[in-house]
Amino acid sequence: MAISIGSLSYARADTFADEDPIQEVSDSHFVTIHDDGQQLTIKTDAATVQDAISRANIFISDTDIIDPAADSTINADNFHINIYRARPVLVVDGITKKLVMTASYDGREIARQAGFTVYDGDKIDLSTSASTLIETGASSIYTITRNGGQTVTVESTIPYGEEVKKDSTLDAGQEKVDRPGEDGRKVAKYQVNFVDGKEVSRELISEEVTKEPVSRVTLQGSKQPVPPEWETCAGWAREAGVSEGDLYVALWIIYRESGCRVSAENAYSGAYGIPQALPGTKMASAGSDWRTNPVTQIRWMISYVNGRYGGWQGAKAYWDAHGNY
Repeated sequence: MAISIGSLSYARADTFADEDPIQEVSDSHFVTIHDDGQQLTIKTDAATVQDAISRANIFISDTDIIDPAADSTINADNFHINIYRARPVLVVDGITKKLVMTASYDGREIARQAGFTVYDGDKIDLSTSASTLIETGASSIYTITRNGGQTVTVESTIPYGEEVKKDSTLDAGQEKVDRPGEDGRKVAKYQVNFVDGKEVSRELISEEVTKEPVSRVTLQGSKQPVPPEWETCAGWAREAGVSEGDLYVALWIIYRESGCRVSAENAYSGAYGIPQALPGTKMASAGSDWRTNPVTQIRWMISYVNGRYGGWQGAKAYWDAHGNY
């Protein structure tokens, strides 16, 4: 059975390790893996295509093609994965013959994989010589016809970059891929210089980026566990509206400002309460019980840090630089 993608056609091979057409691995997405006319449906919480294939115990060789790519994220139900198996192909260039394992059906790409340079204007034909196929064990033969091309077009990969972001909702030491990376592509055209029919040098004529790379974004956890001695104050903070991701940082500031004491008062400035509001009467905007209620005081503190610093992380950065907030 053959499958077409755009202008390319791919064949499939028998490589399933399990004859059961349905395997239940976990309870997240239904994923269907197509492999040479066979299909396997699994229910899995695998995060990537590679993970799903591994859990299904399907072997992939370096020359096979997976679509979508192995590092693609599985992000929907009824997700489909196609595996295109490599087969032996003979490439002929004059008297030189090379056998290559490939899953591609693009003649120019196959010639490049076999180590041949394909110049602009060269022609590559698919042959079905039965005797040669039997002799070499190849599934098909591609013959290069040289037409005296003086230029060569080279398509190459632009590797994607890495971007790391701190995430206060993840525990410290924990990492999570937020966005998979995607390689970019560029096409360069060269003028080729020959001596006695052999290439001796190239001069760049033009270069164009056809696809910009997309950086992979990895989230690194920065959330710290709340110490047991902070739990009472943590309960007030949660009730006031502090998120779990901001909780440790909020408590860190609170304990440095007031020790989480409702009636804490600075003898010199008059700053009052858990947030050390100056004057303390500012907290009346959060509730009439501002003088004695820790939840009301922290609720006012949330409004203050959001308005002045854009949130607890900004307040922490300011505290680190100035010793107050």
